[in-house]
Amino acid sequence: MKPSKQPPQEVEERLGTLVELEAWLRTPMLVLSALWLVLVVAELAWGENLLLSTLGTVIWVIFLIEFALRLALAPDRLAFLRANWLSVIALIAPAFRLLRGIRVLRFARAARGLRLVRVVGTANRGMNALRGAMRRRGLGYVLALTGLVNLLGAAGMYAFERAPEVEGGFSGFADALWWTSMVLTTMGSAYWPVTAEGRVLCLMLSVYAFAVFGYITAAFASFFVGRDAEERTGGAKS
Repeated sequence: MKPSKQPPQEVEERLGTLVELEAWLRTPMLVLSALWLVLVVAELAWGENLLLSTLGTVIWVIFLIEFALRLALAPDRLAFLRANWLSVIALIAPAFRLLRGIRVLRFARAARGLRLVRVVGTANRGMNALRGAMRRRGLGYVLALTGLVNLLGAAGMYAFERAPEVEGGFSGFADALWWTSMVLTTMGSAYWPVTAEGRVLCLMLSVYAFAVFGYITAAFASFFVGRDAEERTGGAKS
C-alpha cells in the first residue's frame, strides 16, 4: 500500500473529525441497527409488506449516508474500504431490491443468494453495534452476539428451508429457531439443509458455534469454580 501523500496535520485532523463523528453517531446508529435487525428478521420469517419495505429502505439510505461520510473523512479511503468490505457488500445488496424488473432477479436462486448476503451483512452490522455498545467484550458480549446470531440464523434458515417449498423443511419460524439453537449448542439435529444457501448458512453457524461454545462453557465453569472456592474460603474463616 502506498503511503499517504497528505500532510500529517491534515491526516490528524481527518482522523479527529472521524472519531468525533463516530462518537456522535454511536447511539443513533445503534438504535437503527437494532431496528434494522428486527426488520430483516420479520421480512425473512413472515414475508415482505409495504410498511417493512419502506422502513427498511429509509434505514438503508441512512446507513449509506453514514458510510459515505466516514469514507469521505477517512485519510486512506482504499484502506477504509478494505477494512469494511463486508459492510460495503451489505450496503450494495439491498439496492437489488429496487431492480426487480430485471429478469435475472426473478430467479429463486438469485433471490436466495441476496438473502444470504443480507443475513451475513446484518449480522456484521449487529456485531459492530454490540461492540460499540459494550466496552468490555467479555461473556456478556459473547452471549448477546450469540443471541443475535441465533435469531438471524433462524430467520435465514426459515427463508431458505421453508416447507412446503423444501421437502421436510421448517413448518414455522419457531421450528427454525429451535433448530438453530441446537446447532449453536453443538447438539445438532436430524434435519440437514437442502438448498445451497441453507447449507452455507448452516456451515457458518457451525463454525461460529465451534468458536464460541468452548469459551462460554469455560466462562460458566470458571464462574462456578470461583463461587465454590469463595464458599470454601468463607467456611474456613468462620
